[in-house]
Order: sequence, then structure tokens, then C-alpha cells
Amino acid sequence: MLRIQSKPVRTVMVWQVMVTVLMAVIAGLLAGTHGAASAALGGSVSVVAGLAFAMVMQSSGMQSADGTIIAALRAEATKIGLAVILLWLVLALYKDVVLIVFIGSFIVSILVFSMAFFVRE
Repeated sequence: MLRIQSKPVRTVMVWQVMVTVLMAVIAGLLAGTHGAASAALGGSVSVVAGLAFAMVMQSSGMQSADGTIIAALRAEATKIGLAVILLWLVLALYKDVVLIVFIGSFIVSILVFSMAFFVRE
């Protein structure tokens, strides 16, 4: 079973899901079904990338300062790479995507993930 050990990361991932659901509801009211789906997909890309980040950080054995830096860089590279691939997949496969809603939801969700710095352990 997947269990994220870091309380700040768990907290911001819950925030990301809540923000994604809220944006999907608002987009659904304003832009219809495709708007809601686009917002949900945009936020989901960020949530999945954040989950990959957490898994890579957890699996690395951080024994020293160098190891911690390398683990953080590897996790961030994984997050960015996965996000780019998922963004491309959505844009390539979902022809009715509402682009402004999709990108906006993705950006907001990514910004929420960066708030982990402010969450206390």
C-alpha cells in the first residue's frame, strides 16, 4: 500500500485534490461537461506528478546532504517529466479539451503543491 510519509506532502496533495474538484465544479457550471473534464484532467496531471515526486523522494536513501540534494533533483526531474508527458497525452487524445481551463487548473494545482514548504511537520 502506498503511504506518503511526509505530512507536508500528504497535506498539499489533499489540498490539490480539493482545489481540482472545486475547479472542475466551477468549470462545469461555466463551460459545461468538457470544461469540467478539462479542469479535472489539468489538476489530475499535477496530482499524479506530485505523487511520483513523493514516491521518488521516499524511495531514495538520504544519508547525507549530497544524497538529499540528489534525491530532490531526481524527484523534481521525475515530476516535471511525468507532467510534460501527461500534458501531451491529454492534449493529443482529448480533442474537446477546453485549453484555458485545462492549463489554468494545472497551474493552480502545481502552485498548491509548492505550498508544502509552509506546512509544518
